[in-house]
Amino acid sequence: MNTDMIEGKWKELKGSVRAKWGELTDDEIEQVAGEREKLEGLVQQKYGKTKEAAKREVDDFFDSI
Repeated sequence: MNTDMIEGKWKELKGSVRAKWGELTDDEIEQVAGEREKLEGLVQQKYGKTKEAAKREVDDFFDSI
């Protein structure tokens, strides 16, 4: 799923993001607003992952949708 599609469908995807990454707050998810890089940064920060691991996890998530 490309960046434009993610941003366009963000309202629909927020529930799936909450289910996948439960430690993210509603405010954090709202601030992401479909921007993949912001989501990667939050996943990296909240879950203590490397930048590469967070990117891979976010990519896998969006590829599975």
